[in-house]
Amino acid sequence: MRKLGLACVLISLTFITHAQNGTPQDFNAYDQKVPGTQFNIKMVPVKGGTFMMGSDAADKLKQPDEIPAKNVTVSSFWMGAYEVTHDIFDAFFRDEGTPVGTEADVVTRPTPQYIDLSWGMGKTGGYPVNSMSQDAALMFCRWLYKKTGIFYRLPTEAEWEYACRAGSTTAYPFGDNPKELGKYAWFKGNSKNKYHKVGEKLPNSLGLYDMLGNVSEWTLDQYDEKYFEKLGENATDPLVPQATRYPRSIRGGSYLDDAEGLRSARRQHSEASWNKRDPQIPKSRWWLTDGMFVGFRVVRPEKQPTAQEAETFYNKYLNK
Repeated sequence: MRKLGLACVLISLTFITHAQNGTPQDFNAYDQKVPGTQFNIKMVPVKGGTFMMGSDAADKLKQPDEIPAKNVTVSSFWMGAYEVTHDIFDAFFRDEGTPVGTEADVVTRPTPQYIDLSWGMGKTGGYPVNSMSQDAALMFCRWLYKKTGIFYRLPTEAEWEYACRAGSTTAYPFGDNPKELGKYAWFKGNSKNKYHKVGEKLPNSLGLYDMLGNVSEWTLDQYDEKYFEKLGENATDPLVPQATRYPRSIRGGSYLDDAEGLRSARRQHSEASWNKRDPQIPKSRWWLTDGMFVGFRVVRPEKQPTAQEAETFYNKYLNK
């Protein structure tokens, strides 16, 4: 794995959060109507603040890539109350159409799945979309921006953990007892090896559903096993920028993971093997034949970028 320098970890998201365009006066929950579709995306406000990110040294379940825990500050943002569903993602897919075969189209427009990558677990009616690459998740965000004029993206690792913890300092947002997990999450112990409709379990105290389990969730960061070692004290809006296609960070655990894999501090990352059965040459940038357990949710920074900054952001992340 390519080693990332300290400077990479310390790069903040100020370049996409310093302007005020498009920010409502009140920082409240709202339903984002997607023009041209029948769908809304419920957005929950997450007021910025400082928290202890990572695992406590005394935690017996801590992993090497979760320590040493550091104080981290994040700016305010909204986060999707639910994981993005097949229903809304399919609206994006149909709207964007299929490519005509040029290299540029393959980068910027969705290509068809060559098999049903939901593997029969469910599509219509509120099931989380799955099996997509980080590129595909970001292209959805770009489509949503074009539809609404509001900048959406994936959460950073810091934002994701901050929202997941919702002020808690325990292993899970609800406490330390894994026997309570079944009330809040679909995981190995109760999922029957498949994902379920979003929002069927209890939310955390912020009103965010399925932050743990169901499908794992993409973040914006390149995965770095030394993240916390390189992270400075009292970092603000940290981000490890993309450097290589693999590995990228995912959070939350999935319906295939045990209770330990669903702890708030647990970190996971993508692997090339997640696309090993894709017969296409080159392999798809959009779909992961063996990543049936990964999905995503969107965030909206309270402070919005300018149109030029938004385009720069999307172009940077989608031309790797």
